[in-house]
Amino acid sequence: MSKSATTVLLLRACHLEPTVAVTVLAGVLAASVGNEPATLALLVIAVLSGQLVIGWSNDLLDVARDRQVERGDKPLATGALSARTVHIALTGAALVCVVASLLCGLWSGAVHLVLLVGSGLAYNLGLKRTVLSWLPYAVAFGSLPSVVTLALDQPVVAPVWMTAAGALLGVGAHLVNVIPDLDDDAATGVRGLPHVLGRRWSLLGATLVLVAASVAAALGPPGAAPLVAWVGLALVVVLAVGTLLGSGRTPMRGAIAIALVDVLMLTLAG
Repeated sequence: MSKSATTVLLLRACHLEPTVAVTVLAGVLAASVGNEPATLALLVIAVLSGQLVIGWSNDLLDVARDRQVERGDKPLATGALSARTVHIALTGAALVCVVASLLCGLWSGAVHLVLLVGSGLAYNLGLKRTVLSWLPYAVAFGSLPSVVTLALDQPVVAPVWMTAAGALLGVGAHLVNVIPDLDDDAATGVRGLPHVLGRRWSLLGATLVLVAASVAAALGPPGAAPLVAWVGLALVVVLAVGTLLGSGRTPMRGAIAIALVDVLMLTLAG
């Protein structure tokens, strides 16, 4: 197999969309709080490699389940990609993640490795199968703002409102992300919080926590909320109504749209 083909398969196995989304969010947050260009680059490398570790380890651990439900979109499950290749890639990403994280500063690196990457691995290793499946997402997304603020020349812990907004965004992302896989997960014994709630209540819960994240991002920063914050909140309210009253795929799309607005508001507020 050519190197380019292997690279494509590795990208398919790393959960590319969330990997890119979290990395971009980290980079934008890092720039918005004033990190120097060199530190910004290190943060992006650290977060990207950490997300690769989480994504590849998830597919390695779930390969038997994915084969059971015949997941054609999983290269490991179909046999198109070998476990050995993924193990090598994962090991390399883990080494890069540790080095880049610590080069961002001891505290920033520790928070990233323990709270963010560690939460992702805890999810993969078993928490995804319990009603606490939301907790790793809350901890990981809630800690992300501190990863970037602790990397500043004068390290500080991210403010409470930013941490809360990140944690709520993480819980909402978890609920939205799992809904398409509810049937496959149920067939293989996974019973996380979204599986207990079911599709309807998971969408409702995702909408509520994402709206709460919007409120935290808009009204949390000190001082009077700027016009853009109120515009963002108004847009979120409209999207929330559409999500709760819509049918078919409209609720899912509405929840995803709210999450995107939340990310924008969080970065602008940062």
